[in-house]
Amino acid sequence: MGSTLIKQRLVALFCCGWMLLNFPLLGLWDVAVWVLGVPLLPLALFTLWGVLIAVLAWLMERHPADWGDD
Repeated sequence: MGSTLIKQRLVALFCCGWMLLNFPLLGLWDVAVWVLGVPLLPLALFTLWGVLIAVLAWLMERHPADWGDD
């Protein structure tokens, strides 16, 4: 049962990442604003990418006993 739950969570994470890094929402960051000397669009891209990687690592490193059917 836990295997299907982790698969569902990975698919949901993929879908969220796809939506966040796709045009309509990504266009929100395409403004002429600089944060600490970095344009907002690349900063947002790398931040979202890093968050997705961190969530993926957290999901994959959880102990199998924690994968119970929540």
